[in-house]
Amino acid sequence: MGMIYPQPFRAFRFLVEIEDGGAVVAAFSQFSGIKMEVDTVQARSGDDPRGVQDYVPVLTRFMPVTLTKGVVGDNDFLDWLFSAAAGDQTGPNGAHLRRTLNIVALDDAGNRGVTWSLKDALPIGYELMPMDGGKSEVLSESLTFAITGMKRQTHCASNRT
Repeated sequence: MGMIYPQPFRAFRFLVEIEDGGAVVAAFSQFSGIKMEVDTVQARSGDDPRGVQDYVPVLTRFMPVTLTKGVVGDNDFLDWLFSAAAGDQTGPNGAHLRRTLNIVALDDAGNRGVTWSLKDALPIGYELMPMDGGKSEVLSESLTFAITGMKRQTHCASNRT
């Protein structure tokens, strides 16, 4: 009997959670993805007689991520964004600025497959997509978050309830 390989998760089946309570916070239609880079310096290894340069990791960078959703009547994410932005007379108020965002890929049955936990998500941008009276598209808004880390967790079928 041959080995059965699992099917890859589909990019359109996902949900977004804020770890403060773990509830699904919004039905986002797009997620920009996660990009991590490790900066290195090159140096000769002290015990390498060949004189070959080695790579030494020095800094890890996470690029900002963007979530896009249709405009609806909720303000949870905008309130979070505004708490990190300047107000009419003040700067950021510092209340709950950094949170963990969970991006959850679902399998075809709607079960949790893989979760990417984005550490210290800080709202840094907002964009309302253009409005055009000649088109019938859904009005969308995007929120951008800076992150400082990422953890990936795979959920086993035995853990599903």
